Amino acid sequence: MTAVVTVLLCAVALLAGCTRSVDGHAVSVYADPFKVGGLPTTQGPSGPRQGVPDSSLKATNGDGGEIDTLALNAVDDIQTYWSAEYKKFFDGEFDPVDKLLSWSAKAPRAQAPEFCKDTTHRLVNAAYCRLDNSIGWDRSVLLPTMVETFDKMSVVMVLAHEYGHAIQTMSKIVGTKDPVIVKEQQADCFAGAFIRHVAEGKAKHFTINTSDGLNKVLAATVAIRDSNPDDPESVHGSAFERVTAVQIGFTDGPSSCKRIDADEITARRGNLPQTTGGGETEYEIDKNTLNELSKALAAILPLKKAPSYDYSSAKIDCRDGSATPPVTYCPAKNTIATDVAALAKRGSVSKEDADNPLPLKVSGDYNGYVVFISRYALAVQHENKQSLTGAKTGLRAACLAGVVTGKLADNTRSQDEGDIILAAGDLDEAVSGLLTDGLAASDTQGQTVPSGFSRVDAFRAGVLYGSNVCTARYS
Repeated sequence: MTAVVTVLLCAVALLAGCTRSVDGHAVSVYADPFKVGGLPTTQGPSGPRQGVPDSSLKATNGDGGEIDTLALNAVDDIQTYWSAEYKKFFDGEFDPVDKLLSWSAKAPRAQAPEFCKDTTHRLVNAAYCRLDNSIGWDRSVLLPTMVETFDKMSVVMVLAHEYGHAIQTMSKIVGTKDPVIVKEQQADCFAGAFIRHVAEGKAKHFTINTSDGLNKVLAATVAIRDSNPDDPESVHGSAFERVTAVQIGFTDGPSSCKRIDADEITARRGNLPQTTGGGETEYEIDKNTLNELSKALAAILPLKKAPSYDYSSAKIDCRDGSATPPVTYCPAKNTIATDVAALAKRGSVSKEDADNPLPLKVSGDYNGYVVFISRYALAVQHENKQSLTGAKTGLRAACLAGVVTGKLADNTRSQDEGDIILAAGDLDEAVSGLLTDGLAASDTQGQTVPSGFSRVDAFRAGVLYGSNVCTARYS
């Protein structure tokens, strides 16, 4: 930080698939808060299926080890998916990539094979090469680190993204003049469509549950975001953008991915901050900044009876609510009680996360501010006489927090409406927090849905589409 109705929803281009047929009837994928893009929330295993023969695919320069086997099984399932789905969305026939290459980034230069006309010496990467229609990966550093940090399905996600680039080349839906961000967002979207296929139990070698398993896949997507928005090499998109693309593909399938282009991305970005402008983006959470934020909340989501604020503790004697540290909303007293020191700690930048090339979470001030905002969102629901407990309550809170977040990007607000504005990176911090513990998507009892996908999706809808979406989806 720095000092509609359902019918209308479905008219939005990338929400065209927001209903699915159940027993012959169109049902909103958001009708059941315990479903994930229309699928049940599951708690079962995630990763390689047991007792399934490994793929017969081979990788040039492979070592036949566990990581290469994991990668080859992933490519096999991805190719099987596209061999059946490709003709439904594109002209022509599906042809698998011509070559798979495995390398060790630790290998001496003399032993490092070439990939895409360049050496793989110290190349910690996985990529698609358009020059020879090949996919390659580093088996010694990148993929093992992904497995260690985010489990094996993160490798499947990475390779599904790279195969998405192969689909682009095959279908010719992008050309050399298209911005790289378009290609990356489409590839993320195609990966999301494949992950849904796995979640539906249709993949031979892999399975994924739609709670912790899917949460980790999205966390991996967050980790490999463009972390420095001012870097001209930042072409993959922010965590918010990458997760958005994955969710579009997961919910609406490959047809929605084809509609992602430069105009769609520009419209989606709106006035959300894309660069830091050389300014400070992290500010310590204290009573002064929370006072400014409370002014902004009153201006963005005005209430007839504004809540009172207690900055002494998150523990409050409340007959109809529970303490949800570091911030609690008590309906009976219409009070937001905050443990400022604990909230500041939540919003501090972790040196470990900052120094980690694949951080488990993205830390920063907005991971704290968004929780404070979500407790105000409970006050909004209280005035609207909506239920303050249950799954939909928490998702409405996340959605309304998204609405406020989007409005905080408006730098034309007067200072008496809160001297506080959204900064580049804040959205990524919010998304990471929603995936990690979901406190910003919890009800007055601190309860939230187990699916980080659903929590992020609710927040994202508020940011991009406004408060009417919150009502239409979660009423």
